Amino acid sequence: MSNEAVIVDVVRTASGRGKPGGALSGVHPADLLAGVLSELVTRNGLDPALVDDVIGGCVSQVGEQGYNVIRTALLSAGFPDSVPGTTIDRQCGSSQQAATFAAQGVMAGSYDIVIACGVESMSRVPLGSSLGTAQTGQSHQNRQDPHGLRMRERYPDGLVNQGVAAELMNQKWRLGRGELDAFAARSHRLAAAAAERGDFDGELRPTTLPDGRVVNEDETIRPDTTLASLAALPPAFRTDALAARFPKLDWHITAGNSSPLTDGASAALIMSATRAAQLGLNPRARFHSFAVTGSDPLLMLTGVIPATRRILERSGLSIDDLDAYEVNEAFATVPLVWLRELGADPELLNPRGGAIALGHALGSSGTRLLGTLLNHLELSGGRWGLQTMCEGGGMANATIIERL
Repeated sequence: MSNEAVIVDVVRTASGRGKPGGALSGVHPADLLAGVLSELVTRNGLDPALVDDVIGGCVSQVGEQGYNVIRTALLSAGFPDSVPGTTIDRQCGSSQQAATFAAQGVMAGSYDIVIACGVESMSRVPLGSSLGTAQTGQSHQNRQDPHGLRMRERYPDGLVNQGVAAELMNQKWRLGRGELDAFAARSHRLAAAAAERGDFDGELRPTTLPDGRVVNEDETIRPDTTLASLAALPPAFRTDALAARFPKLDWHITAGNSSPLTDGASAALIMSATRAAQLGLNPRARFHSFAVTGSDPLLMLTGVIPATRRILERSGLSIDDLDAYEVNEAFATVPLVWLRELGADPELLNPRGGAIALGHALGSSGTRLLGTLLNHLELSGGRWGLQTMCEGGGMANATIIERL
């Protein structure tokens, strides 16, 4: 079909620890993404003037990530000024949503060639910056409140942050600390093994730092992670006020069974099958199905369950037809609950490790997962891959791709 949306390539930076001194903390976020965009068109021999649009995700759109960072990045990459760009925010799923919008634009005939991408520098623009908390040190009570009167009337008991939402899920699904830590250790073990085999080489591009050093390895993978080291970590989200509000919670979420603060950028080259053929480019996969759902904003992270059920219904596929699934490891809780509810094969879940080891550079994670999934399908010979991601505020995206 002429408007079939195909994936020609996906590239990413390594994952850097999202704090001062992290491997990528010396690079401006626009420059971080610019390097990925340059690599994407160069290694595919594509004239960037042919790109109809660049759609990218970024969550903290303030400071160095403000003023439409995607447009800034593409100009920094040397793209002609005729190429437009826009920055979107669907929280953690921002660049997955960017890829969906890009593919849908191709399928609708609005685009021939489009780049979906994302960036987040959590070391330079800390989580919470858009609420005025990260840089000013304001208390929760005095911060800029994104919820107006009507939202507070609808949820009079108040909403919670994602870490507390994960704790509420642990309670509801009876997940214990040992199970969460074991999954976190698995993530590091699988990611370390994949890195050792060179499985990430096809998706990684080197980032040159201002001092000339080159970063091309994921800094967030900890091969020496053990259950004992994870068990020694204290709960990350318990406060006296929250403990009083939720007296039955056991508080299992730690820095070890959560995704780390991360710096990174990634991008996918998406076009119509017809245009790819005209340019002599070989599509690696095609987009098959999409879904996006809302979910309870208090539990917040459960949306991956209805999103997966919806996309399976729309696609006509069953969970048993899929060869791999990437369920973002915002917290170990999310993929573990997803496994229980979907009855999926744990061996096919995040087979190269997930965000607990590979990092969660918020705006970049969607296209990062897409590249990791595609590369795994190619090396394993799989055909169908599912990607799904929980999102702040109670939402989730799901995407199914077919390897070609």
